[in-house]
Amino acid sequence: MIPLKDINPTRTVPFFTISLIVINCLVFIFQMVKGLDQSVLEYGSIPYFVTHPASRETVYRDIPVRYRTLFGERTGIQQVEVERPRSGAFGSLLTSMFLHGGIFHLVINMLFLWVFGDNIEDTFGHAKFLFFYLICGVGAAFTHVLFHPEALVPMVGASGAISGIMGAYFLMFPRARVLTLVPFFFFLHFVELPAFIFLGIWFLFQLISLGAPTSVAFLAHIGGFIIGLALTGLFRRRRRPPGNPEFRYG
Repeated sequence: MIPLKDINPTRTVPFFTISLIVINCLVFIFQMVKGLDQSVLEYGSIPYFVTHPASRETVYRDIPVRYRTLFGERTGIQQVEVERPRSGAFGSLLTSMFLHGGIFHLVINMLFLWVFGDNIEDTFGHAKFLFFYLICGVGAAFTHVLFHPEALVPMVGASGAISGIMGAYFLMFPRARVLTLVPFFFFLHFVELPAFIFLGIWFLFQLISLGAPTSVAFLAHIGGFIIGLALTGLFRRRRRPPGNPEFRYG
């Protein structure tokens, strides 16, 4: 399911939501110029270095691999060389939030941020929204690290931070309507779903996907969502600003 827009008015211009989208796009252009794989290795979050902050700048690890031969499948050992991220062991938890593994990864994340971010920024206030976004992103990355402490594969993406925003949206706007694109075999359907149904299905999908043979960090999504749920009460403004400004739909 892909959210296209939410039917939920806001009272303010989502300055930081727009800014974050622009920054992520600019960083992706930087990645393309530098080299996608190289930028991920240099600034992505590598769990091993977070859990071993005193380790050397370069780690050599023997990992088991499987390969096919004329006589069937065989197993062996391959030595992997991994360098500490340029942003440092803990700094990479922050820098990884602004990197993406491909254009589709970027577009989907930015779409989710645009649909759900403006209402959260409107409710929290601009500065609190940015702080909330960064906390959820770092917390989501650290959740991934806790469950994969020896992993040498970099993790990147804004998904964890956006998952936190979705957790806040789930609590504050459960009945808001979300225009959703639902693929069904060879057909595409457009339906309006209450936010609690859309986000509930999304969260359930993250849970059932744990352990699947994929490069998606589902634990980071789950961690970000739960952190967003937990922090919403601290960041939410009790009252909307006075006046009758024009409404805007995200």
